[in-house]
Amino acid sequence: MSKKKFISEVFKSGGTIGALSPSSSFLAEKMLKPIHFDTANCIVEYGAGTGIFTHKLLEKMNSNAILLAFEINTSFYEELTKIEDKRLVVINDSAEKIEHYLDINHQKKADYVISSLPFAMIPDQVVDVILKNSFEVLSEKGKFIQFQYSLNALSKLKSIYRKVNINFTFLNLPPAFIFDCSK
Repeated sequence: MSKKKFISEVFKSGGTIGALSPSSSFLAEKMLKPIHFDTANCIVEYGAGTGIFTHKLLEKMNSNAILLAFEINTSFYEELTKIEDKRLVVINDSAEKIEHYLDINHQKKADYVISSLPFAMIPDQVVDVILKNSFEVLSEKGKFIQFQYSLNALSKLKSIYRKVNINFTFLNLPPAFIFDCSK
């Protein structure tokens, strides 16, 4: 997707897209660094957008793994459905419904949840449900990995997860914090 089309989607989104440009490959590398791809059987991606993380996940995932990619923006969803990979399931629905989609895809737990959701732009009660449901579906050694442009989500994440590591990259527009959360 072109930058021009991306920016057009940002303005049409009514606040559901929290970025001014697609995520950088530098941010993607830092987001995916905590993942043990050799043992990951089920990865969930929230806010797949233009597929920057999606493509990198598919490059690194083992051949038996599954990737459930949630995207509520219709244009982004349609672009993601063009990716031809049997391991990818693209979902045009809210991340709140993760349990339902794991169930219908015959997955008991997610090994990793990668999130690009703009928490600052989503109502608190929806964020709370997404975070609670994500915690519930994570495997015991699973991780929830989230990026944000501020530290505002830190207290929510710390209230749910035992361990929250923070990383940062300047090489993104805007620069971003990466939260690596463990049960």
